[in-house]
Amino acid sequence: MPLSQLNAHQHDQATRALVTLAGEIDLATAPLVRTALAACLRDGIRTTDVDLTAVTFCDAGGLNAFLTASGPATDAGTTLRPHYPPPTLARMIGITGSGFLLHELHAVRPLSARAKHKPRRPGPR
Repeated sequence: MPLSQLNAHQHDQATRALVTLAGEIDLATAPLVRTALAACLRDGIRTTDVDLTAVTFCDAGGLNAFLTASGPATDAGTTLRPHYPPPTLARMIGITGSGFLLHELHAVRPLSARAKHKPRRPGPR
């Protein structure tokens, strides 16, 4: 089984940061997410935007990383804003009722065009 990979890049501008994540967020890579988000808080960033456009997979370990970061961020009066989460993460946030902890959940990335236009089998009505 191949190891999951995640790349994180942080671009700071005064009291705002953009953290761009690419790859898979799971139990093995969630510590990188936690470290990146904690660094923003430690560095005095007031608003952390997290671009999840290039995240191909996110499990409960990823959700836990965001929830772990949201507590100290809220306590410090800062904002953590994930943008374009993969559908699996958006679904987990909805199911667990944890969206309020992330302040704002920006635009859920749509399913691929191929999945959207898949012909449906007629079924019983």
